[in-house]
Amino acid sequence: GVAASARAQWEPYPWKNMPRLADGRVDMDAPARRTAEGKPDLSGFWMPLDPVKHLLNLAADLPPGSVPLRPWAEALYKERIDNNGLNHPGARCWPSGIPEKNNIPDGLKLVQTPDLTIVLHESRTIYRQIFTDGRPLPKNAQPTWMGYSVGRWEGDTFVVETIGQNGLTWLDMRGLPGTESLRVVERFTRPSIGRIYIDVTIDDPVAYTRPWDVRLTWRLAPDTDLIESICEENNRAILHMVGK
Repeated sequence: GVAASARAQWEPYPWKNMPRLADGRVDMDAPARRTAEGKPDLSGFWMPLDPVKHLLNLAADLPPGSVPLRPWAEALYKERIDNNGLNHPGARCWPSGIPEKNNIPDGLKLVQTPDLTIVLHESRTIYRQIFTDGRPLPKNAQPTWMGYSVGRWEGDTFVVETIGQNGLTWLDMRGLPGTESLRVVERFTRPSIGRIYIDVTIDDPVAYTRPWDVRLTWRLAPDTDLIESICEENNRAILHMVGK
């Protein structure tokens, strides 16, 4: 099951420097703000536009059968579906990887600075660092749950490359696999205050015959903030993950 996003423990408090309508609500259609460097400011508290669609099935918008799985990966994918996602890492409170983490409906806080963009995920109370200080991706990355990310600007698009994930995470809850060879490229655009589009390229030559693309959408959740979310505390999910 997927939990609905909860209200924050903080009482609603109006964010500063936000365009607002006459009734005080944030004008979600206003142009995105820009940083002192002239780039779109991606900062904010964000939720998936659809709280479950791409979390359950990353390829939900693609024609059936169009994900270019290699035979072994397709067999594993079907096994996970047939077994009701028995071994999904989330049942054990293990972290999600990229891109699944982008689709968790608990929300995330994105903080943008010139040399580093920080993503604070409410789910698992975990963070992600996207370095924009010019450093390259590590040559011999020790595999981690969420990998290593560097970003750059191409015009008004924030391009993020991530490598070094450990191959234990799933790309979605249905079970699309990823391996340690996975490279994820995300292209973030913010056409308005209230929306961010993320064009995602999955490039994993071990699991897929070619790179493939999906588009995700975030909506702004204004005037609210993160809460603490400790999955390991009183976790009872694993008792109910019985498969078939």
